[in-house]
Amino acid sequence: MTNHISKAEQSLRKMPTIGYWTGNPEEVHFDHFNHDLLSKSLRQTIHIVFDSSNHKLGLTTSGTIQFDQPHSNEPYLGLIASLPGIYPEWLGDRSFNEAHNLRFAYVGGAMARGICSSRIVIQLAKMGGMAFFGSAGLRPEVIEKAIDEISQALDSSGLSWGCNLIHSPNEPQMEQQVVDLYLRKKVRRVSASAFMKLTKPVVQYACSGLFKDQNGEICRTNFLFGKISREEVARHFLSPAPKKILDDLVNTGSLTQEEADLAQQIPLSEDIIVESDSGGHTDNRPLNALFPTIRYQANRLAEQHGYRRAIRLGAAGSLGTPIGVAAAFALGAAFVVLGTVHQASVESGIADSSRDMLSKAKLSDVVMTASADMFELGVKVQVLKRGTLMGVRGNKLYDIYSRYNSIEEIPASLKTQIENQIFGMTLEAVWQKTETFFEKVDPRMLETAAKDPKKKMALVFRWYIGNSSRWPITGEESRQADYQIWCGPAMGSFNSWVKNSFLEPPKDRHIQQIALNILEGATLITRANQLRTFGVPVDQDTYITSPVPLKL
Repeated sequence: MTNHISKAEQSLRKMPTIGYWTGNPEEVHFDHFNHDLLSKSLRQTIHIVFDSSNHKLGLTTSGTIQFDQPHSNEPYLGLIASLPGIYPEWLGDRSFNEAHNLRFAYVGGAMARGICSSRIVIQLAKMGGMAFFGSAGLRPEVIEKAIDEISQALDSSGLSWGCNLIHSPNEPQMEQQVVDLYLRKKVRRVSASAFMKLTKPVVQYACSGLFKDQNGEICRTNFLFGKISREEVARHFLSPAPKKILDDLVNTGSLTQEEADLAQQIPLSEDIIVESDSGGHTDNRPLNALFPTIRYQANRLAEQHGYRRAIRLGAAGSLGTPIGVAAAFALGAAFVVLGTVHQASVESGIADSSRDMLSKAKLSDVVMTASADMFELGVKVQVLKRGTLMGVRGNKLYDIYSRYNSIEEIPASLKTQIENQIFGMTLEAVWQKTETFFEKVDPRMLETAAKDPKKKMALVFRWYIGNSSRWPITGEESRQADYQIWCGPAMGSFNSWVKNSFLEPPKDRHIQQIALNILEGATLITRANQLRTFGVPVDQDTYITSPVPLKL
């Protein structure tokens, strides 16, 4: 009978060695390369050795290595590789950590209406990460109060943090007010989201304070993180600021000529957040297709414009587990941005009832629905479907808006239906509330609505969609069926990962424990993938890291 040798065994017999390992053979593991073994050796140098007598690979953290063959009386094994210890601090791009004075390349996304609260920002900064306060949807005076709280807690320690700047096509003056606030309060990092084109305020923020250091390098005072999910939008942030906008800002005194000249030599953003399938505004793009596409584009534009510094791309969307985060870093992400799963943390700015709903979500418990801030444009956001009817109701309102030109055109039976089933009051009563609101914040909206019946209908419908995102924050239990909770599929994968662990109960989901466990798990998975590239048959249980209480 002819002995059959598998291709795998043939490959092992040809395994190239780079040196020799000597030590106690009993301290070499040849089987069960599992979670326990890898986690215990994570921060130690681990040697991959080869026993030619039985054609097996082994792992050990003991012994010594050398490149000359040992004496014949010493037991030795062939050395395949030696991997140094690996730490969560080493994930991502070191230049990102250096630029922003961070321990971890880990960022909390700017969930609107203060859901990414000042508490989240402060706790992630103290952990060594960073977060953007969720200022979208808040009035400037509320944002200023949060900035003061964060500044008082962090600035004396030199810890980094930021705020959000959301594109507001229906309220363009709001963008300028918020940018003026950020410049006055010295907010040095801003996440720019939902932009389809550049506006003067976002360019003003990014280019204010540009200067050259003693070596002639262009330095930033303010760091703009462009959040994108489309190539055409990415190009705006990856290119130098448009000259026309710069000239206009110089003419109005919003920028100096020197700042404008320097702005034409660098990208508007050196830190780009590549957003895949996420909660809130999203194009539902898959990360493993979107990220390489933006990477190619960034490289081409960097070469075209002759940038002297690399553009750092961060990954966002669908990230809620160690496996997902490790995969994002493997794609080449300089940093990761998490939002949806942070929303379920104790420190987030939502009510306990909303956290409880999020803790029950599964992977498919999300739906796209109409957005309040860009309702007329048909822009949608991704929200929680389980336990709420808001997603269906928001889409129904946009469908009605698309079919009719005024409230008066809506058939009586349909009008009664939306009053009873959605608004819980008459449309006339909703309009009275809407008038009261805009009389305070933007009377021009009422002037437009008086001339355009369709605009009036949009404002009435936006009352429901806007308030539906407020009710989960205030915990309005009578409107729980109308909760608009921004949520991506990452919530379902997170809940699956933490099941039967200390992070399963909503009351125990503290932001630092969520972040530290995700980073620690991603580090272990990165180690497992390193070993796999050398042919080590890592056990599958290594990829199912269970959360445990961790210390900084």
